[in-house]
Amino acid sequence: MTRNLHIPSFPECNHDIVKAVAHHSDQELLTLFQRYPDQGQYFTAIFCRYSPIVYTLIQHSARSPVQADYLFALTWRHLYYELGGLDLQAHENVTLQSWLISLTAFCINQAQLPPVEAIQYSLQAAPPPLWCYMEQALDRMPPMIRLMVLMAQTFHWSETRIAAYLQAEGDVVSPAEVKARLREGYRLLEEHLPADIRKIYLDGEWEEDLNAQSDPELVSLDSGFE
Repeated sequence: MTRNLHIPSFPECNHDIVKAVAHHSDQELLTLFQRYPDQGQYFTAIFCRYSPIVYTLIQHSARSPVQADYLFALTWRHLYYELGGLDLQAHENVTLQSWLISLTAFCINQAQLPPVEAIQYSLQAAPPPLWCYMEQALDRMPPMIRLMVLMAQTFHWSETRIAAYLQAEGDVVSPAEVKARLREGYRLLEEHLPADIRKIYLDGEWEEDLNAQSDPELVSLDSGFE
């Protein structure tokens, strides 16, 4: 029996910032993405152009919509890092579309997906471009502050609980110090996120404390590939 296919829509594809660069060719978008790593619009435009193809390939192989969304995000994360060093001109008869299809097939074949009940990822809360740049921003933060931000936003722990956990691990930190470091962490996170990504995804929602009810949940996903 044939399964009904549903391709998700992404509002960012209609954002003025993304539409303003949508006229570029694949090669132009790739070059701009590589030349201006502090701007997220070019990768987002590539994502919007090819997400239907990538999702269709993944949906045919996934056992459930939840696993399809998760693998879709993992695949675009993999594509994001691979695109940074891609030289299409060095490969004869290879287009960006054919390369994306080939790498998507690789991800499908290599991914080790957890059971549905163990997947916490939400495609609506953290679309792949936002997730990629959010992860990049988190990676640039001091380890201790990054850990505190993840505990506060991903697990919704209070300053008191975070302080207790860190004290149990041998780090003497008071709840007041946790609060101060969280404030610094949110400032750094905003600083490290590309300005256009903030406008595309967080404009009108960004708060100093990254209110968990209005902003995308900070998720840390394993690569999923061996």
